[in-house]
Amino acid sequence: MNPTRPHATKAPIRARALLGAGALALILGAALVLPGAPVQAQTAPAASTQAPAQTAPAQAADTVLATVNGTAITRADVTAAAAELGPNLPPQIQGPARDEYVLGFLIDLTAMAQAAEAQKLDETADFKRQLEFIKKRVLMQAALEQAAKAAVTDEALKKTYDEALKQQKPEEEVHARHILFRADANDKAASEAAEKKAKDVEARLKKGEDFAKLAGELTEDPSGKQDGGDLGFFTKDQMVPEFAEKAFSMKPGDISEPVKTQFGWHVIKVEEKRQKPLPTFDEVRPQIEQYLVQKAQADAVQKTRDAAKVEKTAAAPKPSDLTTQPPAAPADAPKPAQ
Repeated sequence: MNPTRPHATKAPIRARALLGAGALALILGAALVLPGAPVQAQTAPAASTQAPAQTAPAQAADTVLATVNGTAITRADVTAAAAELGPNLPPQIQGPARDEYVLGFLIDLTAMAQAAEAQKLDETADFKRQLEFIKKRVLMQAALEQAAKAAVTDEALKKTYDEALKQQKPEEEVHARHILFRADANDKAASEAAEKKAKDVEARLKKGEDFAKLAGELTEDPSGKQDGGDLGFFTKDQMVPEFAEKAFSMKPGDISEPVKTQFGWHVIKVEEKRQKPLPTFDEVRPQIEQYLVQKAQADAVQKTRDAAKVEKTAAAPKPSDLTTQPPAAPADAPKPAQ
């Protein structure tokens, strides 16, 4: 974050996608507000509607790549494992080397599973509990993927986009430049010196000197030296209040008197004003798809749970139990690694 930019104290508003109960989802990169949706189900990760990349599409799914004590490992097994392992795979390994890596993992996995079965570890109560949990999780994931696939249609995408546009209120943007003279707000002498520099620049500008040229020579905003103090287009909430109030009160071509902010003293020139352009459908389509997937999955979980007969026993944890602080660790307890 560059502390000299007057809009630097504001988090980028075009870099979020929110989804919550009664909340609005903000489309990434476009400030396009989507209708509210329930919180995404937390009982399973969001499902992707995209099929995993095929590393060797020429091979049939049932092509046997290896056997371990007679048990076959197929192309489909490698593809499924690669999709499941995903980000845990070394990113530098790609193409055939990636397939070889995953196949090696499956060979080890199969051999170890066979050894565990020989020791009858698959007959323990703990194993059966884990297996049942995994089965439920995979089934839930399949149901969520099915719900997501049904939700993401061309018609639904376009309808969601059109509804979001209707909710979008016109928002003004200003394109401005500034020349900054930095000063610590707590250093009166430095602030007065910076103010004098700003007044001198204002006088020179009003005599006709070029703003961009003076900004390149004099501004104490490092990035402003490269672009003539150009801040591009911004909305009012992207700037610190003092800077925003002045910039949005000016007309194109106006040059301000010195304006004091937490960064120092600014001289501002407004280049132009406009209504903030709305994003096109193609620009926000990936974010709308993500929104529809999350909404469909959340709705599916809620609908299924509402239809289920759920009876908690007296042994189930209570809300008060969930907020109870854990006991303090003994003084001699081992510390976590740093």
